[in-house]
Amino acid sequence: MKEFAMYNKLGLCALVAMAALMSGCSKDVGKDMEAGPKKVCLETSMGRIVIELNEQAAPVTVKNFLTYAKEGFYNGTIFHRVIPNFMIQGGGFTVDMNRKPTHPAIVNEASNGLKNDRGTIAMARTGDPDSATAQFFINHKNNDSLNYISPAKPGYAVFGNVVEGMDVVDKIASVRTKRVRMSEALPLEPIVIESAKVVSGE
Repeated sequence: MKEFAMYNKLGLCALVAMAALMSGCSKDVGKDMEAGPKKVCLETSMGRIVIELNEQAAPVTVKNFLTYAKEGFYNGTIFHRVIPNFMIQGGGFTVDMNRKPTHPAIVNEASNGLKNDRGTIAMARTGDPDSATAQFFINHKNNDSLNYISPAKPGYAVFGNVVEGMDVVDKIASVRTKRVRMSEALPLEPIVIESAKVVSGE
């Protein structure tokens, strides 16, 4: 029976190793899943971006983002608004520019003290401060004009930062774009978020 248990354990280890090799976002499974700040890996058609979430500063926003990631909502969505030296925005449209249905909007947490600096991730919204749903953007440079100033100038809620893959963000920001009905800066070739997976902190 001890030998059987040992073989079962070895077989399980082999399966875990195989799964890690099959997924770029899961390549360090044991290490990534250690307790700590929550991280989400975006596997895109241009490379891997890992985002560390700041749950302490933006609990509502982080919970919202994790919900969409765990539900697979972001899988197959695109970066539909790409403006170099500003930001790259995605998480709301499919490749054929159909808007995906979302959960209700969340409260704006932009007054949490986090700044829209290069490499941070924030929620996109309409003119209503409390209108953010699924769409997010990654700042390509320090965007002071997007920060919270007062209730009259509510800003955009930062809820994390890129800890791996800023070179990928730079590559995305450099692609050629075109103006279409739903975006003034849609990449000529779709930049797809192939998967969004929680890789630590769970």
